[in-house]
Amino acid sequence: MEPTREDAWKLLTEYTKSPNLIKHMLAVEAAMRAYARRFGEDEEKWGIVGLIHDFDYERFPEEHPNAGARILREQGWPEEIVRAVLSHAAEITGVSRETLMEKALYAVDDLTGLIVAVALVRPSKDIRDVKVKSVKKKWKDRRFAAGAHREAAEEGAAMLGVDLWEHVQIVLEAMQEIAAELELDGRLAS
Repeated sequence: MEPTREDAWKLLTEYTKSPNLIKHMLAVEAAMRAYARRFGEDEEKWGIVGLIHDFDYERFPEEHPNAGARILREQGWPEEIVRAVLSHAAEITGVSRETLMEKALYAVDDLTGLIVAVALVRPSKDIRDVKVKSVKKKWKDRRFAAGAHREAAEEGAAMLGVDLWEHVQIVLEAMQEIAAELELDGRLAS
């Protein structure tokens, strides 16, 4: 089976109802596509991995991402995609990040959450108003968006051979391109 984005979207929406979790996966998809373009890789495949990496989390939080891997395998998804999903939580699964795609997924996952948090504290609530320096300011405050593990972004950027702040810029720009889908286009502003 060579999955399409439509297959990934169907799977995601079957297992995930939380709008915020869906937006997280859209953000990771956008960041993965940006990195695929940067490295001359398969943008569709990388985007699909980003889109489904947490699809099982809402239903199986205690078994994530192992439950997702089991479901993907049952449905005949390529092992390369299953491995990438497992590798983003290597501390749980024991699947190390070896490929560029696996490293990119790890690098962008938590960073997208931090960037969303930075956008939401802006008066405009518009991600397109966020600059790298805004993220840099919040980066140092470990209480801000405490669930977004900065170490993962730092380690991931290093694994990709990309400067940390260039990494932030790549992910931020990718997310800015889908501001409306993320509902970070100013319509939440009071």
